[in-house]
Amino acid sequence: MARPDKTAAVAELAEEFRGSNGAVLTDYRGLTVKQLQALRRALGETVSYAVVKNTLTRIAARDAGIDGLDDLLVGPSAIAFIKGDPVEAAKGLRDFARDNQPLVIKGGVLDGKPVSPAQIAQIADLESRDVLLAQMAGAMTASLSGAASLLSAPLAQVARLAAALQAVQQQEQQEQQPAATGPETETEESDAPAQT
Repeated sequence: MARPDKTAAVAELAEEFRGSNGAVLTDYRGLTVKQLQALRRALGETVSYAVVKNTLTRIAARDAGIDGLDDLLVGPSAIAFIKGDPVEAAKGLRDFARDNQPLVIKGGVLDGKPVSPAQIAQIADLESRDVLLAQMAGAMTASLSGAASLLSAPLAQVARLAAALQAVQQQEQQEQQPAATGPETETEESDAPAQT
């Protein structure tokens, strides 16, 4: 029969798996308590980092419906549960591991699918979600501006053509008016009595 504290630990880990976008397993051998605290700070508020027991983690992952972790649960293990942007978490782990050689990224799961250490490194090389959204918004704005100018160009050409046609008509009317009204004006002047 399982001890209540182990049952509670399994339930807590299973809940972490269910509530996370992903989880990255690491080997933390050789890191000091101070370095582990620095790693937790480096990962930010959207990532929780915990040292775990492999057997309990295996059971919790199975309970949460997560596959692909059994081979990674060998030796001392700690898990980074990612609740925010996976790119930021991957960058934090990669950068910390670069500066602190004892930290080894074993692999993990992202959106329920297993990921290798190489894939985690590729994720870390991506831009963050906020940057990608800003780039997409900029691209959409540029596309909309381009579309607006493409659509307004023919309208502007039509407006210029209409203005040119109107100017030609006015010019023709002005040319016709003096010719038509010219003799009448002269006749009226000649019929009118001279004023002195």
